[in-house]
Amino acid sequence: MAEWDNVDMPTLLVAGAGGHLDELHMLRPRLVGISNEVTWVTADTPQSRVLLGDEERIFIPKAAPHDARATATTARRALGILHRRRFDHVVSTGSMPAVPFLTIGRALGMSCHFIESAARVSGPSLTARILERVPGVHRYGQYDWGRQHWAYRGSVFDGFAPSRLPEGPVRRIVVTVGVNGYGFGRLIDALRRVAPEGAEILWQTGSTDLTDRDIAAVPVMATEDLLGAMRRADVVISHAGVGSAILAMQAGKCPILVPRERAHREHVDDHQRQIADLLTRAGLAIGCDPPGLNADVLAEAARRSVVLNDHASPFVLGVN
Repeated sequence: MAEWDNVDMPTLLVAGAGGHLDELHMLRPRLVGISNEVTWVTADTPQSRVLLGDEERIFIPKAAPHDARATATTARRALGILHRRRFDHVVSTGSMPAVPFLTIGRALGMSCHFIESAARVSGPSLTARILERVPGVHRYGQYDWGRQHWAYRGSVFDGFAPSRLPEGPVRRIVVTVGVNGYGFGRLIDALRRVAPEGAEILWQTGSTDLTDRDIAAVPVMATEDLLGAMRRADVVISHAGVGSAILAMQAGKCPILVPRERAHREHVDDHQRQIADLLTRAGLAIGCDPPGLNADVLAEAARRSVVLNDHASPFVLGVN
């Protein structure tokens, strides 16, 4: 962890499992104003166990966003956790656990901070809009929205920088379409049309219906296994989810990001296009719609890489 001036009282770090946890875990070394002694709160998943290792953590039930019953259950857990131990700061990147933990934390006089997900390029999520009504919660966007009472301290993507590789063949490809409950057959079909003959392809297909698609696929892989496969690959192709994009960049790859679209019933909105466009402009990814996927795009992705940026600015928590 960076040697910045942090406080001594313990800090509670709260995030939903998946991309929200990935973001908070990546941002943690840059957070200024909290204790180096932290406790994590997240759902118990294979990904969260691997990511957090032997760090102190409290597991809560996994729940979908906007689930009122799950929110009530999490609120009871939050009340018990925050009453049993005094935390100086509570920091969350969402999604569902953010509202109960930050609301109760503020009621108990703790310093509370909400960092909106990097998936929200153009404005705050429903969780964030609810927290706008909770007095005293500090709020941060990972983009400079110019929105009143929101601060900008940088982005999780600041931790990466583009680089180049020598030109070489595309022999190994990893494809991941995410596990958000929606299928993404358009991406699978697009790659099947253009994949180099003889290329070894690892398919993580999530909820996609594979009927009439003759491929050897796995619905879900352990995060560490998928990360290892990405490191060995020449090209990584992914839906444009923040968690999958971060994982590919951590593996050193410049991923081809194919946005899911609401019109095709692949997601609830079109925020993945914003992510793909943003990372393409930064040189950290190659955005591509399924019809545009071709051999030239695969070759360009194989010539690019992503490295860690050791000079990312600190993320200072404080008054908005």
